[in-house]
Amino acid sequence: MAKPSPSVIEHYEALKQQIEYHSKCYYLENSQEIPDAEFDRLFADLLQIEAQYPALVMPDSPSQRVGAEPLTEFESVTHELPMLSLDNAFGSEDMLAFDKRVRDRLKTEEAIEYACEPKFDGIAVSILYRDGNLQRAATRGDGSTGENITQNVRTIQSVPLKLRGDKIPAVLEVRGEVYMPHEGFAKLNQTVASRGDKVFVNPRNAAAGSLRQLDSRITAARPLECCVYSVGYVEGALPDTHLAILQVLSDWGFLVSDLRQSVMAAAGCEEYYQFLAAQRAQLPYDIDGIVFKVNRIDLQQQLGAVSRAPRWAIAHKFPAQEEITQLREVEFQVGRTGAITPVARLEPIFVGGVTVSNASLHNRDEIERLALKVGDFVVVRRAGDVIPQIVSVVHSRRPEQVFDIEFPSQCPVCQSDLVKVEGETIIRCTGGLVCAAQRKQAIKHFASRHAMDIEGLGDKLVEQLVDLDCVQSPADLYRLNAEQISQLERMGKKSAENLIAALQTSCATRLDRFLYALGIREVGQATAKNLASYFGSLEALQAASEEALQSVPDVGPVVAKFIAEFFCNANNLAVISALRENGVHWPDVAPATSLELPLEGKTYVITGTLASMDRNTAKEQLQALGAKVAGSVSAKTSALVAGANAGSKLSKAEDLGIDILDEAALVNLLKECEEAS
Repeated sequence: MAKPSPSVIEHYEALKQQIEYHSKCYYLENSQEIPDAEFDRLFADLLQIEAQYPALVMPDSPSQRVGAEPLTEFESVTHELPMLSLDNAFGSEDMLAFDKRVRDRLKTEEAIEYACEPKFDGIAVSILYRDGNLQRAATRGDGSTGENITQNVRTIQSVPLKLRGDKIPAVLEVRGEVYMPHEGFAKLNQTVASRGDKVFVNPRNAAAGSLRQLDSRITAARPLECCVYSVGYVEGALPDTHLAILQVLSDWGFLVSDLRQSVMAAAGCEEYYQFLAAQRAQLPYDIDGIVFKVNRIDLQQQLGAVSRAPRWAIAHKFPAQEEITQLREVEFQVGRTGAITPVARLEPIFVGGVTVSNASLHNRDEIERLALKVGDFVVVRRAGDVIPQIVSVVHSRRPEQVFDIEFPSQCPVCQSDLVKVEGETIIRCTGGLVCAAQRKQAIKHFASRHAMDIEGLGDKLVEQLVDLDCVQSPADLYRLNAEQISQLERMGKKSAENLIAALQTSCATRLDRFLYALGIREVGQATAKNLASYFGSLEALQAASEEALQSVPDVGPVVAKFIAEFFCNANNLAVISALRENGVHWPDVAPATSLELPLEGKTYVITGTLASMDRNTAKEQLQALGAKVAGSVSAKTSALVAGANAGSKLSKAEDLGIDILDEAALVNLLKECEEAS
């Protein structure tokens, strides 16, 4: 193989520098000094030299952005420093409370300087450089562990393969957001549609799908950008403020937001919020809020972090977007515990970046509160830009023909009788495992990530297994064989073998996960952990009386009754026995003598709609802190959490003189308890 002469090497290095320079002008600075044809000629010259002298090709060559051979799967990556989430603010009161917490913790009355940046609506990534060269890129994952997407990130033009400049740290990890600009998204969908393929719903979905391609050549063809917003693990010196760090990152070749600013105090944050909210619709990319960070790094270090989020930063989310559409019909779904939930079928409408055609109506009380009828025009909102909900009825547009919403008297799936427990708004099917809907939901829950975590056992597969009568209870899963599974739709031999292996892996679990997987009414993750810690073994839990069960934090009379009834049921005991016979096991632990939690002894009731979390999440977080969460208001209620559109429970609480917490107060309570624990 011929060696390149010094003049060829010099010309080659000059080409690399020219291409990188013009790429930076185009992708980072939105300018263009030379015509596209000239750029193409420079690139062609580079490729010709590399074809003649392959030894010259290094990882930082512009030619290495075109993508490599497809992977078979993504490798797991452990982040050097956890990628924490951000707490959310949904109004000026939340921001004032955040600013107060910062100043209180720093023990100062002086105004705090905050760095402001748009919150890109994309996919968070971590990119690691060693000696200025891109070494690895990973998704955020669960914050501690992500997926290795190095090949794909290398194809993104705004991500430097080699850093340029002075005083670059020996090891530098940057965090950024990969997103797809509006113009590129529109062109991509035109291309996709011309092939007759399904178009992408919104830029974020397109970015996520592009970034997780096993074939990086597909990613290379997608118009992705990456804007860097912070650093993670660093070996070397950096400036002493966040905004100065962003400027250095820009100097080294990264794309950083040109909308970043410095403001003083909560008032400055509010002004910036109003400024960017007014610009949002004109931006060439999607943002879903603003991130405010304490600018000084030494103050960030003083403030520290809780388990999931830094105390020195907050994301101020924009209000949910709303649209008007028509309610076509109401269907009734059967949940895992037999709960019958009315679901609105809507004339499809584009709201907050997605097409919405369904929305939960929760229960009869919600329908009565809305005075809703089939045929009505309704205002639909995506709460927190995620959950579709009907906010109100547009009574002025009510058609001449509308129809009352009739609740069923029998289960729509198995025709069993429906019952309503006193104090609950929900009606339930009495069919249990006789009801195919409950059986499917119970098995889906059993296999879910926080339960037995059976990888590969998705919803469609569970539905097939139940419909074909291969599985009637969770124990039947462990009796399946690869031959049976390989006969199912979209399941080949390899997929079947992988599922059997995943089932075998799931046999080794923890008692709290097993209890949660059983689907006992009102026993969520927090309650399951408390039960496992308190009793230590399944045998001790099964033998416990209702009175003994109530000694466990967040277990009241109702939950204790559900637990006791579950373990008195012969069918449930048979399923547990069969699971253990098929190899499901866990280590027993020493029972705890007591569990002291900050909200122990308090009882909360949640009503209305929450924007920052669903009611189940709020319930589990309160229970994890020791509180009891009841379904109805009584004189024993410590406080009522009242979200939007709260109904009769709010009136009753006011009559009884019970403390009322709005959503902001609930979020503050959870934060304060977590910080104190």
